[in-house]
Amino acid sequence: MLQNSRILQTSPQPFNPPPHTSAPSPSSFQLLPTTPHFPILKQQCRLSRRELAIYSNSCLLLLLGDGSRARAEDDVTNSDQQGENLTNTLSCTARKPTKQVFFDISVDREPVGRVTIELYGDDVPAGVERFSKIISGAAGVSYRRKEFVKIMPNYVQHGGLRSYGVDAELANKTGSNLAAENLVEEWERIYEKCPGTKNVAGSVGIIVRDPSKPPPKFKLVARLGKLEIDQEEVGTDPNGTEFVIATKDSPELDTSSLVIGRVVGGMEVVERISQVKTVQENTSSPYFKVAKLIGDKRAVVAERGFNRPYSKVVVTNCGVIQ
Repeated sequence: MLQNSRILQTSPQPFNPPPHTSAPSPSSFQLLPTTPHFPILKQQCRLSRRELAIYSNSCLLLLLGDGSRARAEDDVTNSDQQGENLTNTLSCTARKPTKQVFFDISVDREPVGRVTIELYGDDVPAGVERFSKIISGAAGVSYRRKEFVKIMPNYVQHGGLRSYGVDAELANKTGSNLAAENLVEEWERIYEKCPGTKNVAGSVGIIVRDPSKPPPKFKLVARLGKLEIDQEEVGTDPNGTEFVIATKDSPELDTSSLVIGRVVGGMEVVERISQVKTVQENTSSPYFKVAKLIGDKRAVVAERGFNRPYSKVVVTNCGVIQ
């Protein structure tokens, strides 16, 4: 009976299993299989130095192959980017002219020659349409008898038309708009598309924005018994009629000028304009700096006169050739 009780006590009970007690984790030697095939597995794990060297070299070649593949993919991506940049550069430099216009110039009432310009109507249609309409007189106003107002070391600038007075009245009669909103949009597109200097020597551009214009000021005004915040514009934006002709590469114009064409004849006339004596710039004078700082109006008037030609440089005639 005692033996039977022992047997019952040690027999497994599937319905009431004994509580599980955590045993210490067996060592690595205890986890090894004890089957008769273990010696064979043990023999297969024995590798000679030569075999180890072969296997390590194979792994190294695989790693190098993955690295070269990654470098190849990077090279393909870089080549695609370079091809895209090359396409954009070619589209910015190799522009096809659509029409030609001309200016007849005089200095102090003495004719100095004609300047012939090719326009890029397919690339900058809004700017070319505005420019050619003013040259031909279709806008109701023209560049005839209008002066060059600024001569810089790298470019000469024409004064364009006025947004008030007779020029504005004549433009309104023909329905022409002297605002430059669509020209600014076109400038933004070209500025993002074309890298590098756009106002190169011989290029012709329209001034469409003033990069030095300060942001609008906020002020509190009373309207209909209520206080409202209003924006006060400081200065006026260009009206899209002033144009510049670069005598040298002028990257400083890229932030304000929309390039619409290039000079193909009479560049010596442009050089003759650039040699006219001008009012010396005096912004480095301490008296001018103090006057500008305290808001003296005489400093503002004097600043407007800097780089203006002493001689009258006038467009005596202009028009469309083809």
